[in-house]
Amino acid sequence: MESKELIIEKLKENGCRITKQRLVLIDIILENECQSCKEIYYKAAQIDHKIGVATVYRMVNALEEIGAINRKLVLTL
Repeated sequence: MESKELIIEKLKENGCRITKQRLVLIDIILENECQSCKEIYYKAAQIDHKIGVATVYRMVNALEEIGAINRKLVLTL
């Protein structure tokens, strides 16, 4: 797993805006405690109730596109 700063830089290069919700999701994913998108969603919803399941999936897809994570390691909801 890459560092948070490098991931943010790659996301920006890929055209993603870095929002508070995306930062929350990056932090949760970097903790390596979640084994699925569902777990990521539950943790994120405790921090920010406005984060939805679709936001989690979009973020996981964006991280996979830049090579920060391997989709096979993050199970689906």
